[in-house]
Amino acid sequence: MDLNLREAIKNNMSGSDEAQIRHTIVDAIQSGEEKMLPGLGVLFELMWQNADEQTQQEIVQYIKEGLQ
Repeated sequence: MDLNLREAIKNNMSGSDEAQIRHTIVDAIQSGEEKMLPGLGVLFELMWQNADEQTQQEIVQYIKEGLQ
């Protein structure tokens, strides 16, 4: 069986409104469960792919600040 995790996560989140997406992100982070990381990674990938160069640079800066 060929499971495409990216597509499964996208399909699962498809049709979600902003509040549902926010809840999913907050819940995944607060739970601290490792199994939630792939889902957050897919959401990050979507955000990155849809961001312009300036927004991508801001994201990089936020991550850099969070690592300090």
